[in-house]
Amino acid sequence: MGRGHQPDPLTRRQVEAMAGYGVPEVDIGGIIGIDPKTLRKHYRAELDYGHTKANIKVAENLYRKATGEGRESVTAAIFWLKARAGWREKQIHEIQTPEPVTFTIERIIVDPTNPEATLGPNFRKDRADAP
Repeated sequence: MGRGHQPDPLTRRQVEAMAGYGVPEVDIGGIIGIDPKTLRKHYRAELDYGHTKANIKVAENLYRKATGEGRESVTAAIFWLKARAGWREKQIHEIQTPEPVTFTIERIIVDPTNPEATLGPNFRKDRADAP
């Protein structure tokens, strides 16, 4: 009977990196040669925080670019402000016509037993003066 799996620093870094990249646990286990249950037993912290550490690295790089110089910094800064600071772009649509456009919205009720008879928009059955 074997000793079982013994994690080492290199394997821990590999598991953490793969978890950060979004590789499924089954695949990570297959790469390092253990089943998913053993993977979770020995590498719980790496699996739980690998994605957070990856996000930190990406955010750090984006922040560095956003606060830098050049065209790349403008794009990074705009993305950062939209994602983190709640900035939004407003889109205004203008329609120009030679004459004013008006719309009328009516509510027409059709009697299913007599489709020829319709009740106009001002008809309300609950009104005392209703026809």
